[in-house]
Amino acid sequence: MPIYVKDGGTFREISSSAGSQVYVRDGTSFTNKTITNAYVKDGGAWRTVFTLFDTPGSFTIAGSGTTNFNVPANANAIHIQQAVGGGAGGVVGAEYDKAGGESGGTGGGSGAYISDKVYTVIGGEQLTAIVGAAGPQSAGNPYNTTAGSGGLTSLTGASTGAIFSLGGGVGGSSSGGGVQGPLRSNNPSSGGTATLGSSLSSGTTVDGINITSFNTGEVGSFNQGGDGVAGVTGANCGGDNCQQTGGAGAASYAGNVSGGSGGPAGTAAGVGSQGSGGGGGGGQPQSSGADGGAGEIKYRFIRIA
Repeated sequence: MPIYVKDGGTFREISSSAGSQVYVRDGTSFTNKTITNAYVKDGGAWRTVFTLFDTPGSFTIAGSGTTNFNVPANANAIHIQQAVGGGAGGVVGAEYDKAGGESGGTGGGSGAYISDKVYTVIGGEQLTAIVGAAGPQSAGNPYNTTAGSGGLTSLTGASTGAIFSLGGGVGGSSSGGGVQGPLRSNNPSSGGTATLGSSLSSGTTVDGINITSFNTGEVGSFNQGGDGVAGVTGANCGGDNCQQTGGAGAASYAGNVSGGSGGPAGTAAGVGSQGSGGGGGGGQPQSSGADGGAGEIKYRFIRIA
């Protein structure tokens, strides 16, 4: 931001680029100082005329897969509005000829998450974001099958090192069944594990925002994060040609983003979103499970005073 002074009745620019220097009188000599804010008295009231870094009003979404980006030179922290590992897929339902029952599939587990956390970073360093893929529904033999797990979401700084890591949800499975019987066993999914790193619990930005007021993430309150959870484990119903609904996928962000619905018999299960799990398929007639929801990272850079 350029800075002007009045010189002989005319305003003159004294700083116009990131490389320009401003000197202040410190004790008995002029010393190069980092100026975070500058004020002038206007009609008896102080008015801000310069702020070293203005907090953006919007957030950037990290692309799927691996993305590299640099911290702005004057930023020293990153506000993670929300981030989550990928959700696991759901298990297909199963039907049988002579087993005396039918099976609904297990819903996928959800990814570990962050909502409104602030981490220290170094101005100018490169950050590497990995956004976890959605876990696919199970495929192939419905009597012995495993749904795909969601991918890891993480953020690492070239100088700062590991910032956080959010494991993807783990898919459930089925085992031990066959078309003529016996009925299969429906095995549970599980949630992803969070490594949350060291975040700030207090602080104020140079443009005067108290970071504890950050509450726009999916959880709705500051400094939240934790593990994902398991989806609903599939069940078997008794009696040939009974109908069994699949298990629901796990919700993500501490229950604030719903998982995919379990499929009624013959109807497709619901797909997960934002790291939630996909629903399990229904039984008789059997239906497929659904994919989990992809992970995400939404962020903005800030400067703490």
